[in-house]
Amino acid sequence: MTDSFVIIVPARAGSTRLPNKPLAMINGRTLISRIIDLANSSNASNVYIATDSDEIKDHCESCGANVVMTSSNHISGMDRIAEAARILNLNLDTPIVNLQGDEPFIPVQIINQLPMLLTTDTRISTACIKFSSTMDFNSPHEVKVVRSRSKKAMYFSRSVIPNSFTAEYKNYLKHLGIYAYTNETLQALSKLKPTLNEESEKLEQLRFLDNGFNIIVEDFECESPIGIDTPEDLEAATIFANKND
Repeated sequence: MTDSFVIIVPARAGSTRLPNKPLAMINGRTLISRIIDLANSSNASNVYIATDSDEIKDHCESCGANVVMTSSNHISGMDRIAEAARILNLNLDTPIVNLQGDEPFIPVQIINQLPMLLTTDTRISTACIKFSSTMDFNSPHEVKVVRSRSKKAMYFSRSVIPNSFTAEYKNYLKHLGIYAYTNETLQALSKLKPTLNEESEKLEQLRFLDNGFNIIVEDFECESPIGIDTPEDLEAATIFANKND
């Protein structure tokens, strides 16, 4: 496996809760332009935007980004980047970071470290942080993860896990939606069918666990990044950007 990695960002226009989300403005700049700048600040050897929208393509290219046009039929960002990797004819051992197109505030050190965690035994890596007192771990929008002692994921859930049945438990872990895998693993994952656990929780990563893929979940010390799914998230991101730009 090579030490260099590439970033592929899935960006679609068809979000129902926030239409044309990649072009939403955050303190005078589009969401996708912030993602491009974040990706370019990492150690990635190449950065690509995978989209099905000509408008997004034109805007990203005006920001200097490399764009791969993909099908409009994909049901997940992972499937979109898998197609992009095939179009780009990336080597099967190339590590790929799946940087979500709605996570402009992910710390760059997470992006840089996740590809370094991949091994022949652990073919997927992702990130988590501890829940703080200001975060609502009861919210189903905050995905929780339980790990083994070796940091391998045991389960992801929208419910509170583990259950504090006998004592007060304070070490809840919030999953951050960023992944690294080799192109070979990515192509294998994209061929898997949804599983019952995945459909119950609406969490794609459960498909990986259900099919025997180990996922290393590295913990980081940082504030919870704002992911942008709704107009309310966009407003919170604008406030955050106003303070930090």
